[in-house]
Amino acid sequence: MFGRRRGGQAAGTAGRVVPLDPDRSLVRAAQADPARFDALYRKYVAQVYSFAYHELGDHHEAEDVTERTFLLALGALPRFREEAPSDAGPEASTFRVWLLRIARNTIANQRRTLRRRPATTLDAIGETAGADDPERTVLARADASAAWAAVARLPGDRRRAVVLRFVEEMSTAEIAGVLGRSEGAVRVLLHRALRTVARDLGERGETR
Repeated sequence: MFGRRRGGQAAGTAGRVVPLDPDRSLVRAAQADPARFDALYRKYVAQVYSFAYHELGDHHEAEDVTERTFLLALGALPRFREEAPSDAGPEASTFRVWLLRIARNTIANQRRTLRRRPATTLDAIGETAGADDPERTVLARADASAAWAAVARLPGDRRRAVVLRFVEEMSTAEIAGVLGRSEGAVRVLLHRALRTVARDLGERGETR
């Protein structure tokens, strides 16, 4: 059951006021008629695939994860609630965050089934990860392929946080919802990740 509207916001179950989910009408329509889930699928299929590909580095595995993510989401949609954890930002209550959380768990399961860990190749996103934003300055220290290769070497959630921030362009609140962490923890992840990337690029540059 969705929270009560207060102007442009909704009241969460814990009494906190959270912004309205921009996908609320699409979610309600799909909950009433599963055939209308197609609108949500078409809206987010590219984003889920992108997230899966940057995590797994294999197009076929990413496609498999994408389809299973949407199948799981469709099955669980009647139970979807616009609720954010008490320690999370209000944006963590949105359908997009919920969907990418399912994708993250599906990716983790996929990895457990692989006999070897695939080498993640992030060169393909070089053009989409420009350095126009001050936050991206560290990535402009080298060409895109070297920078994203350094990102690929980051451990777990540091890598995911960078991909979600700079590829999917999600806010820290949304990333917190996807990763199941606080916004403060996400900021620390991003800071440490970018510092590690800068150090990695510097060290490799010195050895050329």
